[in-house]
Amino acid sequence: MRSGEELERLEEIMRTLRGEQGCPWDRKQTHRTLRASLLEEAYEVLEAIEEDSPEHLREELGDLLLQVVFHAQLAAEKGRFTLADVLADLNAKLIRRHPHVFGDQEANGAEGVIANWERIKAEEKGEERPSALSGVPTTFPALMRAEKVQAKAARVGFDWPDIHGPLAKVQEEAKELVAAWEAGVKSEEGRRRLEEEYGDLLFSLVNLARFLQIRPELALLRSTEKFIRRFQHLEKRVAAKGEKLTALTLEEMDALWEEEKEKA
Repeated sequence: MRSGEELERLEEIMRTLRGEQGCPWDRKQTHRTLRASLLEEAYEVLEAIEEDSPEHLREELGDLLLQVVFHAQLAAEKGRFTLADVLADLNAKLIRRHPHVFGDQEANGAEGVIANWERIKAEEKGEERPSALSGVPTTFPALMRAEKVQAKAARVGFDWPDIHGPLAKVQEEAKELVAAWEAGVKSEEGRRRLEEEYGDLLFSLVNLARFLQIRPELALLRSTEKFIRRFQHLEKRVAAKGEKLTALTLEEMDALWEEEKEKA
């Protein structure tokens, strides 16, 4: 298979880069120094997906794959495991956790698949987890971690019966945030309360997103990109008139902003 040949070639290239006559930068890397690169490449894959660009996605998936091969090479040099071990473990896990495809079990839709996955995963660990919420990495982005924690709680029945619950909770938390602000934020205690109430509002918004079947991390990324796009258009319009944003009043900028919104 061509994919197998290319993967072997990539392994050889990585071994060469890490070799005595290889690249000085590659040779000095460790699992820890590559952490930021791994995150960056994952987010660039997401960006390519948002752009709906096959060419960009193809490139970024390659860059992400490089991170996997790099880490496997580092481990192989210390005799811990190889890329072949990683692939073998992954193949075995996919077959083991899809008994409705590779075995004789049945799954009741997507929810049934998730339930089976979690059950088999717990059995593989061979130990009782101390909490239904265990297993969510602390290194996840905050919105993603909140989403995962809430989903785990929902699987054991700790959830609203319908969307009216999370909607009301968002309104309640918004009122509490306003109350915390009005109570004063000059003291350390006041600032702590404000931060706590703001966090509660964000948490409740993530829960609402789950009921709406929206991924909050992606929704926020898209809104941020939309803001950047509109703001840059606003800058171009002002510059075309030979003016600067800093010379405009807030009212003038807001009027231009509303015009940009109408165009979007």
